Amino acid sequence: MTISDSPRRFLPMADHVRGKRSAVTCQYKCANACIGPECNQSGNEHFRDVASAAMSRRALLGLGAAAAVTVAVGGLRSGAPVSAAGAVGSGAAFGVSTPPQLPFSAIAPVANTVDRFTVPTGYAWKPIIRWGDPLFSSAPAFDFDNQTAQAQVQQFGYNCDYLDIIADNGGKTGVLVNNHEYVNPNIMFEPTTDAAELERRGEIYKMAQGFAVVEIERKRKRTPWSYVVDGRRNRRLTVESEFAMTGPAAGSDLLKTDADPTGRLVKGTLGNCAGGTTPWGTILSGEENFNGYFAWAADTDGQKRYQSSASTSTSTGWPAYDERFNAHNPDYVNEPNRFGWIVEIDPEDPTSTPRKHTAMGRMKHEGANVIVGEDGRVVAYMGDDERNDYLYKFVSKNRFLPGSSKKTRAKNMTLLEEGDLYVAKFTGDSPAAEITGTGAMPADGAFDGSGEWLPLTQNGVSVVSGMTTEEVLVYTRLAADKVGATMMDRPEDVEPNPKTGKVYVALTNNSRRGSTSTVDEANPITGNRYGHVVELTETAGQSGTTFGWSILLLCGDPESVDYAYFAGFPKDQVSPISCPDNVAFDSKGNLWISTDGAPSTIGRNDGLFLVPLEGSERGHVQQFLSVPVDAETCGPVIHDQEGMVFVAVQHPGEDGTVAAPTSYFPDFGSADPGDFGSGPRPSVVQVYRD
Repeated sequence: MTISDSPRRFLPMADHVRGKRSAVTCQYKCANACIGPECNQSGNEHFRDVASAAMSRRALLGLGAAAAVTVAVGGLRSGAPVSAAGAVGSGAAFGVSTPPQLPFSAIAPVANTVDRFTVPTGYAWKPIIRWGDPLFSSAPAFDFDNQTAQAQVQQFGYNCDYLDIIADNGGKTGVLVNNHEYVNPNIMFEPTTDAAELERRGEIYKMAQGFAVVEIERKRKRTPWSYVVDGRRNRRLTVESEFAMTGPAAGSDLLKTDADPTGRLVKGTLGNCAGGTTPWGTILSGEENFNGYFAWAADTDGQKRYQSSASTSTSTGWPAYDERFNAHNPDYVNEPNRFGWIVEIDPEDPTSTPRKHTAMGRMKHEGANVIVGEDGRVVAYMGDDERNDYLYKFVSKNRFLPGSSKKTRAKNMTLLEEGDLYVAKFTGDSPAAEITGTGAMPADGAFDGSGEWLPLTQNGVSVVSGMTTEEVLVYTRLAADKVGATMMDRPEDVEPNPKTGKVYVALTNNSRRGSTSTVDEANPITGNRYGHVVELTETAGQSGTTFGWSILLLCGDPESVDYAYFAGFPKDQVSPISCPDNVAFDSKGNLWISTDGAPSTIGRNDGLFLVPLEGSERGHVQQFLSVPVDAETCGPVIHDQEGMVFVAVQHPGEDGTVAAPTSYFPDFGSADPGDFGSGPRPSVVQVYRD
């Protein structure tokens, strides 16, 4: 496919309808991971038997071969208070369970044809920063008709995902950090087939992705933020920025290319999805769908486990003119191995070199979230966001040092370079005959059980038979297959609750559950279109190897999904929710969930939802906001003590074109299809009490 091709010409829509996304999002975001053969062919329900067969390490990895080779437009302007069209159920305010400084009545679900950013009565919203806004005075103002790579590298990047708002002491200044996951050529440029122009645009795409650090300021606490041009900490990281590899696989032959014979310095970061903020103040970013940027050979087990089929082109067009994105070339066959890592970035030092931590394993990382364990070691929880892939955690070798001195912080910044990597195996406590795939509860009244963290490395060394430490870390999926991990329904964000230590796993969906993987008590729905949320309790401490678990939510619209379950809370009193993606917590320990897929599954725009976890309100899902048409809600940040919520609005108007936009977010300045200056522009939005 060339960039000028229509996204609707080449995708079998039925496969996407069964899933959660539009065909356009699938093409540009995850390279159609939901179409074609499964990456996970382990059949882990019987893999221990398979693994017992004679299998050489070289045959498993295939290293020998590798070496050889149109909608309603809401006329609402940003910043204007927007009332909900009515509350869920009886319309009564659900004030009992909302945080004291963030009271709200749940908004009514918004139809997936409505181009509007909707917040509760009594709240207003305003963008902090939009795609193309200049970070430096040397950058031009955004001009859709005159985009250049030189301008974009100094401007805020494209699709926003992971977000944090970190206030400095005093609360009047701070820093905004944000991932830029991917681009959509269809709504960035008019169609063309000119090769030179496609290459020019390809360089813009490189600068539009990656990461942004932006200083912010305000007049006083509890008021909206503005971003600062020429802020001391302002920075863009892109596909051309330099990253250093750390950990046991740094310098491995599996990471060496013609351009980097050391295997220690990588140019760029790709597919940056969710992330996390560490206790020492750095930012973690997960490299997720990196495979979609390469012409892919898929001629070894190692490659096939990350993309099952070969390809010769990408939506960015990079392989046509940049040889490092052509993995068919023997000189660059290892280039994809240099992506799929957890990246650590220091937002305080714009001159620092960001690092990719090999000790944490290589996969399609949604993100990583860190908590300090009872023994002082830090624990990072990670999801591998693909159908039938796994849940992981990393436990550091060394212990966290409290304090904020430069020396202490520098020591803590090495914690993710050494440690042990684990993958989760779930076991249900009900007879298999009671797990029918229909969502019917087993006899004990809950989907729950126990689990074990299976080691992949211990003391920094491989414990997987037939695989070296470097192989375990570079081909982590193969190692997890081999030890018999539980295939999950797309584990996306995985976060420990800072109040309780319990871990919450957002499982977005798996429309092929029951066909390419069997149902089990942790993944109990055949053709799981709506997703679910698992609550996990470590039983031997945060750094231990056993846990208990239960399903908190089985998502869906309770009016049409019989099995929908909300921790036992009455179904007729909740907001319908589908495809949980990112999670966050407020100061009281309540769970907040952002969604990605409601438009194609329950016919509603995606949004942000509050879910209390304790007492009589446990499971009471309440919708706080709704994003515009075609958009995904990303990176929620909850500052409830200030009465503020922040979200990244990704891919608004994704299904449109330049000639026929489907969204005008965030400016809503014109309904004239020819006036692209009014939107759509991915943006970071703040919601505050009006």
